[in-house]
Amino acid sequence: MNDNLIDIPNYLDHLRRLDQRMFRRDFLLTWHKTDRELEAVITLAEILRALYRSNISCRVFETGLAVSFFRDKSTRTRLAYASACDLIGLTVQEMEEEKSQISHGETVRETANMISFLSEVIGIRDDLFLGRGHRFMSEVADALTGGFEEGVLNHRPAVINLQCDLDHPTQTLSDLFHLRKYFGGLENLRGKKLAMSWAYSPSYGKPLSVPQGIIALMSRYGMEITLAHPPGYELVEDIIKLTGENSERSGGSFSVTDDMKKAFQEADVVYPKSWAPARVAAQRTELAGKNDVQGLKELEKEALAENAKYKNWLCDEKLMKSTRNGEALYLHCLPADVQGLNCAQGEVTMGVFDKYRIETYREARYKAFVIAAMIVLCRFRDPARLIERIFRDRNHRAG
Repeated sequence: MNDNLIDIPNYLDHLRRLDQRMFRRDFLLTWHKTDRELEAVITLAEILRALYRSNISCRVFETGLAVSFFRDKSTRTRLAYASACDLIGLTVQEMEEEKSQISHGETVRETANMISFLSEVIGIRDDLFLGRGHRFMSEVADALTGGFEEGVLNHRPAVINLQCDLDHPTQTLSDLFHLRKYFGGLENLRGKKLAMSWAYSPSYGKPLSVPQGIIALMSRYGMEITLAHPPGYELVEDIIKLTGENSERSGGSFSVTDDMKKAFQEADVVYPKSWAPARVAAQRTELAGKNDVQGLKELEKEALAENAKYKNWLCDEKLMKSTRNGEALYLHCLPADVQGLNCAQGEVTMGVFDKYRIETYREARYKAFVIAAMIVLCRFRDPARLIERIFRDRNHRAG
C-alpha cells in the first residue's frame, strides 16, 4: 500500500474534470450520487488529507456552525464529524433532543429552520429504526429547501448522512478510500472478490446500513460480491435489487449464499459483520412506535435465541486461510465483537483481529477527510478553485 503524499496539483486537475453537481445539495445515500460525484468526494478527501499532512490549513470557512444531531451512540463517526468540521473552520454544536423544544413537540420543519440561520451543515445519525432514519433526514432537507426558497434562510445548509437505517455513506466511502489506497486505484477493484458476510454477535439490533451500503457501493466498481448470511437474515430487498443492477452495469457479479465458508473461498476482501434481519428490524420499529416495551423485550429474546443458532458464523484463522493466498484484507466499521476480548463469542477471533487491527485503524482514519470533502462539495460552487487558492497560499495549520 502506497501512503506517500500525492501530487496535489494533479489531483486538483482531476477534481476539475469530474462532473460534480453537489452545490446546495445534500449527501444522503450513495446510490443517489453519480460515479463522478463519488469519485469527486474521494479525490477531494485525498487532497484535504495531503494538505493536512503537509501542515497546510484547510479552513475554507471563517465562521459558521456545524450542527451535530446524533440519535444513536457513536465514537468514530461523531469524532470524525467534529474533526472534519474543525479542519475546514466550522464550530460544532451538539443538538440534544431532550434539551431542545423537540421534546415538547416542535415540528421537524420548525427545528430545521431554527437551527440553520448561521449553520453551514447539519450532520445526522438516525440508524436505530428501519423506515425512520432516511425519512427523517429527507424531512430535514425538505424543510431547509423550503426555508431557503421562502427567504427565511440566507443560505441552504447541507445535510450529511452520518448513518441512517439504509446506508452509512461516510463509512462506506472511507472503506472505498481504503480499498483504493490498498489496491492502488479504483480501477484495480475490478474483478476483486468481496465477501460481505453476517457474523455472530451477542446483541441483536445492529443496523443493516453497513452491509447494505457496502454491497450497493462496491458493486459499482466491478467487484465480484458475495453476500453471505444464515437463512432469515435478509437485507432490504430494494437494495439487493440495486446491487444486482450495479454489478451488471459495472461488469462485476453479485451472488447470495447461506454458506460463510463458500463466500470466503478465494476472497480478496472480507467484511464479517453482524446485522439484524430486515424483518426483525421492521418489527422493532413497529413495536417502538407503539411504545410496546414488553413486545420489544420478547422480540429481543427471540432474536438472540435465533442468533445463538449461528455461533459458528465466525471469522477465524481457518476461514481466513481459504481466502486468496490466505491473505484477504479484513474490513470492519468498528467496534468489532472480538471473541475473547470484548465478548465470549463474537464476529472474529482475537488472532485475526490483531493481525489486521492496524489496517482497520487505517480504514477508519479516512472518515474525517471524507466528511470534510462532502461538506465542501455541497457548500461551494467551485471547490477545486477554492482548494487551489488554499494550496497556493500555504498558510500553516500549526506552528
